[in-house]
Amino acid sequence: MAEPVLSLDSQHRQTAEDAASCIKKSADDADSRHENMAEETAHIIDPAAERALCRKFDFRLLPILAIMYLFNALDKGNLGNAQTAGLSKDLNFAPGQYNLILTAATRNFSGIFALRFFLGAVESAFFPLVIFYLTTFYRRSELARRLAIFYAASNIANAFSGLLAFGVFQIKSHLVDHPWRWLFIIEGSLTVLFSIFVFFNLPKSAAEATFLNEDEKALAYHRIHVDSSSIVNESFNLKESLQVFKRPSTYGFLLIEIALGVPLQSVSLFLPQIVQRIVKDTVRVNLYTVAPNITGAVSLLILAFSSDLLRIRFPFICLGFALTFTGFIIYAAISDPEHQIQLAYYATFMMTWGTSAPSVLLSTWYNNNVAHEGQRLALTSVGVPLANLMGLVASNVFREQDKPKYEPALITTASFGGFGFLVAACLGLYMAFDNRRRNRRQGVKLSARDVPTSRLRDGPKVDDFRWFL
Repeated sequence: MAEPVLSLDSQHRQTAEDAASCIKKSADDADSRHENMAEETAHIIDPAAERALCRKFDFRLLPILAIMYLFNALDKGNLGNAQTAGLSKDLNFAPGQYNLILTAATRNFSGIFALRFFLGAVESAFFPLVIFYLTTFYRRSELARRLAIFYAASNIANAFSGLLAFGVFQIKSHLVDHPWRWLFIIEGSLTVLFSIFVFFNLPKSAAEATFLNEDEKALAYHRIHVDSSSIVNESFNLKESLQVFKRPSTYGFLLIEIALGVPLQSVSLFLPQIVQRIVKDTVRVNLYTVAPNITGAVSLLILAFSSDLLRIRFPFICLGFALTFTGFIIYAAISDPEHQIQLAYYATFMMTWGTSAPSVLLSTWYNNNVAHEGQRLALTSVGVPLANLMGLVASNVFREQDKPKYEPALITTASFGGFGFLVAACLGLYMAFDNRRRNRRQGVKLSARDVPTSRLRDGPKVDDFRWFL
């Protein structure tokens, strides 16, 4: 009988050892998983190395992109400046035809409409592709201020456009029949020349950047893998990319783009006409657009830097829409701007403050919430042109018969600003609520910064997904 007892004790000891081994293996596996997660954390591991890398990107990418956008904005802003100098009258436009084209050899409406069509076709992809391009170099919390620096070139261009137009309109030459033609000739030539420089000096990706060494390229890859993209430099797949339009949040973002488009295009295209209500002299009108555009660029930078610092987007977007709504309502409510010129002029400042920031922060917001590179590109390629398309609304509410007050246009634009505020606020509050719900369900306290984007290819379907607010 002794042998079975001994055998039983031996079996118990073996079972206990096996159990202990399994427990230890499970603990080791858990530690291994935690170590792997630590290696993939979205948090910054080496701040000094990342700052140095970002400085290289900043000095090599942003100046080129900003100058490109400056020329892009100048080319569009030329029409507004030329209009104040008599373009419609010189080309015998019928009432309302100027609004449809919103460029130096044209002699009639048909010619300038055709050129404007081709200009719009080639420039429509520029801004969305730049947004996507920068998401392949910068972390999510670094993106807004870089886009703001890039986008501020548009505001500066609008201001510079007024100064340039002021100078060009002084040219007296027999080579052209109207001074505004010089505007298109000079700025168009500069754009073409700079594009040649860009072709040879802008890298396609961090992996192909000649100004980075191998360690820096590895760090650049790691940063994007954990805090921007699920797969870095993934080949574009149209079918997969279109899956982003199955997400309800996508349509919230697109509604905000629609709401943004009308005030954004109204200020971009019609600020000189709005200012004409305050200043009657054609030449001084362009000068009076300078200060609002400059302060618009400053407000954009302040809000974008603050948004990156706090890692939150939607409250600043809402603030921009609130400023837009207020500025247009004030201007529409003034019955006699000549006796309230300071208030009227201040309202034009609020218009530029309010339209600048939401454009950058909105694009950053939805790019921050889409880890799939193809889906990010698809959404941006639809969202940004959708806002530009709303220029059709802006163009057709600023009617010739409503000048100089343009009351229907101002009220319409303000309404879109108010609508944008409501949609952005609702979407942002839903995201905050959903983040808390996910935390309660998992018994954790995570935010977007705690989850590597390498695990978020399927977006909100992933349990660990957290909205970047």
